[in-house]
Formats: sequence, C-alpha cells, structure tokens
Amino acid sequence: MFNTIPKKLKNNILLIGVLLLVFSCDKEVKIEFEEEHIETADGANVAINYPKAEGTKDIANTINKTLQDYIVSQTNFSEDDTNQKSIDDAISQFNNEYNRFKQDFPDSQKPWEVFIDGEVTYRTPEIICISINSYLDTGGAHGNTNVRFFNFDPLTGKLLSKKDLISNMEALSEVIEKKLNSEVESNAKNEPIEDFFFGKDFQLPETLGYSDEGLIVLYNPYEIASYSRGIIEFSIPFSEVKDLLKIH
Repeated sequence: MFNTIPKKLKNNILLIGVLLLVFSCDKEVKIEFEEEHIETADGANVAINYPKAEGTKDIANTINKTLQDYIVSQTNFSEDDTNQKSIDDAISQFNNEYNRFKQDFPDSQKPWEVFIDGEVTYRTPEIICISINSYLDTGGAHGNTNVRFFNFDPLTGKLLSKKDLISNMEALSEVIEKKLNSEVESNAKNEPIEDFFFGKDFQLPETLGYSDEGLIVLYNPYEIASYSRGIIEFSIPFSEVKDLLKIH
C-alpha cells in the first residue's frame, strides 16, 4: 500500500520524520551538578559551596540564577537590587562593609563570617530539591542560621511553589501540625505549642524539602518559637502523605 503513495509525498513524510527526530533531540534535557566552591579571607571570613547546574543551557541557567540570587541576598546589606549582582560582587561588598566597620570600631575583635553550604537532597524525573544552609555573623550577640529548600522542575528549571507540590493543603497542614505537636512534646522545654507561632494559628514552614526519607519539614529560628529553640526539623515518610502531594 505504501508503494501507491506519490514519490513527492513520500519525501515530505520522510522530511517531517527527520525534523521531528531533530526536534526531539534538541529537546533532550540533561542536568548534572558540580560543586562550586568560593572562599576568601580578604577581610571577613567567607566560604560558599553550592551545587551548580551543568547541561542543557537554558534550564541550567535558570536553576543557577535562582540559587545565585538567593546566595547574594544572604550577604546583602543595602537596598540595592541583588538580581544584578554576582556572588563575587556580593562577597566584595561584604568585605568592604566589614573593613569600614573595622575602621569605625578598631577594637572589635570578632570577625564577620558568612558560611553557605548547599546540596541536592532529592532528585527524580519530576523534581530536583536543593537545600541551602546559610550562616551569617556580623559581630552581634550571635550569628543567624537559615535553611531554605528550592524545588525545581527538571524539565524547565522553574522553581516550584507549595501549590505546585501539594494537592491537598488543608489535609497536609493537619498532618504536619500533628507531627509538630509530637515533636514539641518529645523535646518539651516548658513552652506551649500555642506560643510557637507568636499568637497566630498554625502555619506551614516557608519552604518544604524532599529527601529519600520523605517530606522534610523545617522551621528556622524566628519562623517558629524563640531563637533559643533553634531549628525544628523532622521528616514525614512519603507513604503517609503521598495522596496529599502532586509530586513525591
């Protein structure tokens, strides 16, 4: 039957097939991660490690831009637009601020410090989860620690929101609140759960993470309870929440 198709039409069909094959190859996505390490003691003590995406250019660039902008924001003292700064620019500015501080307060013995460490905590064809742990000390009573999770769509590099991840927000909130109550009771410090959200109703953490152990729930200092409470973190197995998540 194929022999009855006109030669010109055969050629067009073959051409379309080749174009589709080429288009398919062009759309192949490959993303890997290499550790990017930046360290300097030119004034303040700065050490930054984070997973830098390599591979399909536009997707890798999108992921890297999100991570780099966040890292820059962690060292920013001014109201300048951090989106226009590189990590090297941010480190230079941080060092300059520290050197000016030393000129104004030469007796200060405590150095400023920035330590940032990132890692890929979970990866499937549907999601890439990266955690960024940052510690900043500018000579106050204590430094500040903050952990944030970044959940990316591997096919686009887009940052996924809670709404992209969660299919039933209300039900998941109930599960997390119950687990949080259990966590607080097992580590009780005479602080009622009602005080954890500073008089407000229960709230989900700013970001949720993924690992092989399940969904990571992490509250940073000041996000929940007092600073002395530190980071509150626990995991919920995917088997317990898979029906409440769009991605797992």
